[in-house]
Amino acid sequence: MEQYIVRDINLAPSGRLKIDWVREHMPVLNVIRSEFEKNKPFAGLRVALSIHLEAKTAYLAEVMRAGGAEVAITGSNPLSTQDDVAAALAATGINVYAWYNANDEEYKDHLIHTLKTHPRIVIDDGGDLVHLLHTELKEQAQEVMGGCEETTTGVMRLRSLDKAGKLLFPMLAVNDARCKYLFDNRYGTGESVWSGIMRTTNLIVSGKNVVVMGYGWCGRGVAMKAKGLGARVIICEVDPVRAIEAYMDGYQVMSSNEAAYLGDVFITVTGCRDILRMHHFRRMKSGAILANAGHFDVEINKPELQAASVSKRVVRKDIEEFVLPDGRKIYLLGEGRLVNLAAGDGHPAEIMDMSFALQALSARYILENAGKMERHVYDVPGDIDRRVAELKLKSLGIAIDSLSDEQYGYINAWQHE
Repeated sequence: MEQYIVRDINLAPSGRLKIDWVREHMPVLNVIRSEFEKNKPFAGLRVALSIHLEAKTAYLAEVMRAGGAEVAITGSNPLSTQDDVAAALAATGINVYAWYNANDEEYKDHLIHTLKTHPRIVIDDGGDLVHLLHTELKEQAQEVMGGCEETTTGVMRLRSLDKAGKLLFPMLAVNDARCKYLFDNRYGTGESVWSGIMRTTNLIVSGKNVVVMGYGWCGRGVAMKAKGLGARVIICEVDPVRAIEAYMDGYQVMSSNEAAYLGDVFITVTGCRDILRMHHFRRMKSGAILANAGHFDVEINKPELQAASVSKRVVRKDIEEFVLPDGRKIYLLGEGRLVNLAAGDGHPAEIMDMSFALQALSARYILENAGKMERHVYDVPGDIDRRVAELKLKSLGIAIDSLSDEQYGYINAWQHE
């Protein structure tokens, strides 16, 4: 089998510069890399990754290899793969199967090539590797000792498999670790989504009506950054508790039908499908901008947007213009895929430092507990979460207090003198 499938191996020097840059800004992962280099916990073990293939992910792959792993990697979104980064990894001997703007057939082929390396551990983002191991490549599932899932959508798919009793190997829900969702989902998504939107449109945010559809941790981050940029923020939710929280946080809360008349920018971030549909498009003002920050490109119903329009054209890189019968224009960013990666570089390196540290340590936990874990979805152990936080604080030069024995005893006792 091919050692790599990349667009152009000669792009490697440019990709290497990107990887070297993020390495300088990922101190937590650097500490873990040093440990892995000494102990080689993954020696002789095959590990497969399907995560957005850009510089931070590439460095995670190199950290896993530093721990002795034989690494194979592909992307988790056709528009987020950076060809020069993929080439840089391939040039070092890592099995890479990915290129930018892969069509559906190519994208699936790259996933299959990655799994044909017969991994013992999988690190997934969105659940595409796990899905193949439960369908077309089900015979390989018995070779997998376990894996880790990076994102909300992937964890939802895993929990559905688990609930149905069909999960074939244990998985750690890295997305649900505190050092992931409190920082990656909130601050990382918030910042990278707006970075992607602003660099793509070159338009101001201040003064605009921004509609954030979904107020989970990612939605909170998108709304917070929009508010900081001077936007008037509207939240649409289906969960009444989150809707009250958004109201208490100072945002307008209303139905999506009401918001459709008001929004200048709409951002879907729910993990569900069909969040923006025909009846929304028919209400929108001319010039409305649509962006998606959920994992899959199903939150904005693109077929219905196409059906509602009389013409479509690309007016700027990563911007499609849809003209409605009455002349109103709606703009879709990044083909409705993850806007922060399809039209940007993803989360900042300092944020992914924590998330990928969790991935590396969780993969080691899977290895150390092979055969002891049942076929279920597990939370990341608290000591892993805590260690990542402690390493991050240390890298920032921040010292915090600790409980005395007496204080620890006080808060853990039900009876006091």
